[in-house]
Amino acid sequence: MRGGDPGADPRRGPHGPRRGATLLRGGAYKPRTSPYAFQGLGREGLRILADVRAETGLPVVTEVVAADDVDIVAEHADMLQVGTRNMQNFPLLQAVGEAGKPVMLKRGMTATIEEWLLAAEYIAQRGNLAIVLCERGIRTYETATRNTLDVAAVPVVQHLSHLPVIVDPSHSGGRRDLVLPLSRAGLAAGADGLIVDVHPHPEAALCDGPQALVGSDLIELSRTVAVFASVMGRDPARRTRLAS
Repeated sequence: MRGGDPGADPRRGPHGPRRGATLLRGGAYKPRTSPYAFQGLGREGLRILADVRAETGLPVVTEVVAADDVDIVAEHADMLQVGTRNMQNFPLLQAVGEAGKPVMLKRGMTATIEEWLLAAEYIAQRGNLAIVLCERGIRTYETATRNTLDVAAVPVVQHLSHLPVIVDPSHSGGRRDLVLPLSRAGLAAGADGLIVDVHPHPEAALCDGPQALVGSDLIELSRTVAVFASVMGRDPARRTRLAS
């Protein structure tokens, strides 16, 4: 998944070295399993994301959870995310399809590949073909990990569709020590990118702290991406604009 200024150096930002990131994901609206869990900051969160974009130069992607919120989220974000719980929220899919912004569509936790691709069709039918699919792990009988990363989904979807596919190793494993191994697995399967949770102080995170990477992890992840890109004949420094 690529974005930002194609002429910019992906290794450095305005305030120091980058670790290869080309988009910043932050949740202003956070649908949670428990109604008592942190639900995000809403519109204040959107304003914070816009400020961070101005400071870092990174485009931002954030989740939209209701069709009525699409316009306000699209005013602040460069890319709209449809999360796993809303993959088959068809009015929402149609609304983001009409918003004129690229969309990241996460696979539903119990969705088949066919259902996932048909959800993408709801967006495409409204004239928006700038769709990135995200394999974020599916729910199985296994309890050792938060979800089960379906590595096979990457080449299967690439065979069935022209859409780029990225992998979310953070929500798949649910643990920091699993993020790098699952990243390697996704890249080896041919994923077009990764989306990972990061936090300077994971122990103080309001959500998903146990799976968040810290600075030293990002250095190792950056090296991993470079190695796999070289082995697979890809250019990790290639950057293109988000379509809009």
